[in-house]
Amino acid sequence: MKDTPSVIETLMTEQRPSERPVRFLRLRTMVRVGTRMVFHDHLKFAGTVFGVIFAVILANQQLGVFLGLLSKNTMFIDNAGADLWILPASTQTLQAGKPVPLSALYTARTTPGVAWAEPLLFGGATVSLPGGGSEPLTIIGTAAPHWRGGPWNLVAGSVDVLRQPETMIFEDSERDKLGGLNIGSVREVNGHRTVVGGFTWGLLPFAPSYTFAEYDNARALLGTPSDQTNFVLVGVAAGASVDSVVRALQVEVPTNQVLSSTAFRQRVLDYMLTQTGIGTTTGVSTIMGLLIGLIIVSLSMFSAVVDNIREFGTLKAIGCRNRDLALVLLLQSSIYGLLGSIIGLRLVTLMADAMRSPKMALVLPWQTFAATPLVMIFLCGLASLLALFRIRKIEPGMVFR
Repeated sequence: MKDTPSVIETLMTEQRPSERPVRFLRLRTMVRVGTRMVFHDHLKFAGTVFGVIFAVILANQQLGVFLGLLSKNTMFIDNAGADLWILPASTQTLQAGKPVPLSALYTARTTPGVAWAEPLLFGGATVSLPGGGSEPLTIIGTAAPHWRGGPWNLVAGSVDVLRQPETMIFEDSERDKLGGLNIGSVREVNGHRTVVGGFTWGLLPFAPSYTFAEYDNARALLGTPSDQTNFVLVGVAAGASVDSVVRALQVEVPTNQVLSSTAFRQRVLDYMLTQTGIGTTTGVSTIMGLLIGLIIVSLSMFSAVVDNIREFGTLKAIGCRNRDLALVLLLQSSIYGLLGSIIGLRLVTLMADAMRSPKMALVLPWQTFAATPLVMIFLCGLASLLALFRIRKIEPGMVFR
């Protein structure tokens, strides 16, 4: 390492008595030594940073897919605009089950602390295609004039078109799949004539795409009795406690569940993580990405120590302790982790933009960008332990042999 001798001479000079504390001089010199070692061998530097970048991209890409899949199954709860939900008993996820009596709606509207309550229909249907065959849909029945429960993300038409007879709003990304839909197209849904009034974008859960209809129209399409509904959405009055309203409603409708939107969302997430393979599959991929990056960085740093074994021996010979050399390695690992994280996160962001579609989107919250550099610096520091074990065995006298 051609720059090391000048650094060692600097260390010898700065260790002489001066006005500055010796501890500060030692620390500053070790920082300079570590920094020069990092950038001295450009090829090894690039290889080590590439290992970190690879780990950042793979781990965050898998994490983004994982969060994207979960968000698809919670997006309806997130966008319904309700503070509370009245659900059929034993509901674990958002799907049509045992109906809720409409009397629960009227009870909710008269419960103290409730600002509003609206019914919501939710059920499966099929649309007949012009060329034959059919495709599944998920019909959402929402009540005018407030349209609690959607639609949202409208890219064509307006929600008020649902006031028109036999009109529904479909998912834009399913237009070709449903026979080339356009506004004004006519299809048969569950045997009923239906007119396309607008389109949403990205409302594709694991189940068939969400399709919206006015409440009474949806009731006719789904064949739901007039005294039943699937869910009741509830808004809490200003100043009222959500928990207290939940308890009050649960007393009034004991045969149904009453959950806050937060609790219902968490229940859906728990179901997805425990009852499906999403968590295991993406979790293993994320861990593998981090493990591969850890191995690459570990081997690179160990190789750097082996290649510069005499320089480390020289540092020991002039008085550097193992803790000083450990500081050098930790500094190097921090540089690798920080640089690799910055470049990797930028590439992941570009990848997320390129992959974004109604059917798949990488979800990368700000916590991901904050945590990634910390995690990678920690992993690179962990990788430096392998090199540290080798340094501890270096004998200062080797430089005189």
